[in-house]
Amino acid sequence: MKKLDHKAVLLSEAIVLLAPQPGKIYVDGTLGAGGHAAEILNRSEPDGVLIGLDQDADAVERCRMNLAEYGNRAIIRQANYRDLPVVLTRLHFNTVDGVLLDLGVSSFHLKTPERGFSFLMDGPLDMRMDRSRPLTAADLVNSLSRDELANIIRTYGEERMAGKIAGAIEKARTRRPITSTVQLAEIVSSVFPPFSHRHIHPATLTFQALRIAVNDELDALRDGISRITNVLKPGGRFVIITFHSLEDRIVKQAFVSFAKGCICPPKIPVCSCGRKPVIRVLTKKPILPGLDEVKRNPAARSAKLRAAERLPS
Repeated sequence: MKKLDHKAVLLSEAIVLLAPQPGKIYVDGTLGAGGHAAEILNRSEPDGVLIGLDQDADAVERCRMNLAEYGNRAIIRQANYRDLPVVLTRLHFNTVDGVLLDLGVSSFHLKTPERGFSFLMDGPLDMRMDRSRPLTAADLVNSLSRDELANIIRTYGEERMAGKIAGAIEKARTRRPITSTVQLAEIVSSVFPPFSHRHIHPATLTFQALRIAVNDELDALRDGISRITNVLKPGGRFVIITFHSLEDRIVKQAFVSFAKGCICPPKIPVCSCGRKPVIRVLTKKPILPGLDEVKRNPAARSAKLRAAERLPS
């Protein structure tokens, strides 16, 4: 059994709910550094199969090396998890026994300045998970109107200062294009009082919002939940780890919707819609990391895990 030198968030909790078994097929739709994937492969020995997806080519190459010892039990592909049905068709699979998504930004991205995810290190204002996509964060901050920028920052970052931040960006880019992470972080920080009592860096929510917009993350999540649910075998498990309220809300609402049966008006005595529950929700409330895990890995502090099980058709 291989253990990677990587702090996979809520690892034991996710694996317990996914319940990998020998001879079955599982998907890690967000490979990252491969921590969850390796544990799924370990728990499904000797013949369980893991299909690992990531939209980042660098993550795919790292995991091909990290998981090489598992041989043909580890099938690694570059793809967004929303496209899982297409990937399965190409691999000649119809359904799978379990899917795990960990929606956090990997430490590799944050520690690699040239990827442009971190405001703590200077680098190009990029933020693309898949670098073949045409649109970067720099494109957004230099081309969108003030109102469009404010809407992105307010909607995806839940930032109360969105209007003022958008105004500061608009003013700054008239002097010169905004092309670096530190440059943008300084512009955003200038909007806040010098001794602001915020518990996070002033640029945190703005960077989050731009990253979500660049990578179309929330639409990918909505699409992905629906499409993945459709390719789960009866009894198959779906485990999702989120890191901010927007993601968690989407997962919660989707699970509630898929777990709901008849939607006929209460006045109708006999069901005419024919709708049946598709899943059973396994987590009434999200599972949170314990104090020990947060102490070992501060990146886990905002994680929430929800899980569901596919019901027979």
